[in-house]
Amino acid sequence: MTKAASDFDAHDFFRSDRFIDDPYAYFDYLREQSPVLREPHQGVVMVTGYQEALEIYNDPDRFSSCMSTTGPFAGCPIPLAEHRDEDISALIEEFRDRTPFHDQLPTMDPPVHTEHRALLMSLITPKRLKENEDFMWKLADQQIDSFLSRGECEFMNDFAQPFAVLVVADLLGVPETDRVEFRQHLIRVEQESGGAVVGGTDGEVSHGPLEWLYDKFSAYIEDRRRNPKDDILTGLARATFPGGAVPEPIEVARIAANLFAAGQETTVRLLSYAFQVLGDRPDIQQRLRAERSLIPNFVEECLRIEGPVKGDFRLAKKPTSVGGVEIPAGTFLYIANSAANRDARKFENPEEFQFDRKNARLHVAFGAGRHACPGAPLARAETIVALNRMFDRTRDIRISEKIHGPAGARRYSYLPTFILRGLTHIAIEFDPVEASPR
Repeated sequence: MTKAASDFDAHDFFRSDRFIDDPYAYFDYLREQSPVLREPHQGVVMVTGYQEALEIYNDPDRFSSCMSTTGPFAGCPIPLAEHRDEDISALIEEFRDRTPFHDQLPTMDPPVHTEHRALLMSLITPKRLKENEDFMWKLADQQIDSFLSRGECEFMNDFAQPFAVLVVADLLGVPETDRVEFRQHLIRVEQESGGAVVGGTDGEVSHGPLEWLYDKFSAYIEDRRRNPKDDILTGLARATFPGGAVPEPIEVARIAANLFAAGQETTVRLLSYAFQVLGDRPDIQQRLRAERSLIPNFVEECLRIEGPVKGDFRLAKKPTSVGGVEIPAGTFLYIANSAANRDARKFENPEEFQFDRKNARLHVAFGAGRHACPGAPLARAETIVALNRMFDRTRDIRISEKIHGPAGARRYSYLPTFILRGLTHIAIEFDPVEASPR
């Protein structure tokens, strides 16, 4: 065994901070052995191959999402060890309501997931998304106005976090009088916990922001059912499942809360990395400023090479195999999106950032299949809007050397979690220019 291999094997990916700053060398090490490989510390099967990841994401008959956000690290109430050689689908359902976050869309399986996902998508119509995008342009300018004259900002606090919260608030029709409360509460939670669902090195999880959102939206729905108005919240209150059944207020509230969590997390992480690239690669920044049509594919390459979701869990429902590897029932699999997006079998020279990469959009940064992140369209649109308006209103966006160090010796810190991938902060500098109309 080489020294490098010994170092990789000595550290527990899920408990150690050894791979927080750079998980990619570890993922490459695993994939070189096998794109489907059981790690030695927790017994979790690590999936680092692109095709293997797609196979699992697209097969809910063999793989359950019941503990997708925590894996085995928040406690597993299902007696898995006793049923390795049989189909445990019924067993999962028996214990589902005791599993962490069982009431959230990411942990649901068909047919319940199918109904709730359809309810969510019925709320996000093309007309509503277009109206929301129009709001984004105005909001982007308002946020930029708050720091432009300084010529510098802490980008996540000053732009990304408030922008992401208020965009989703507008999409779901939160009254303007309540948006300050949403911004203050959700951004405070974001800064303290790193998100609505935390899968960290200590395995802790928190319901805090979700419970707050449940209460707020349940109250909105109950009020609009009693007192309908000509507004978006009344549309939420009147929404039904595909078969026509009327959801309970808490069911609609959970859908709304999930969109807040998904939309905020993905957008904040994507925005922060996009502006990190602009500051570290002035050649790319200059090209994008000159050719704005390249921005959408630039966003896809950002998602491919540094996506906001590091990985996701699945639980094998029956004895099966993936990539020629036998998987007993009750096995937890960790689908490493960040690794699949750097699989050389799918992406040529995967370590290189190529803003014009032709197949960049084939990444799995947002997952795939039925559980592909519902916040993905929002994250893409918000990032495109933010880049355009920052280009319009600044010259020469730079990484702050007093905070992050000089080029070639940057100091960045990352979220200490095995679920999310993203910077904890990013300080930038720029030369302001006069506001230009859109």
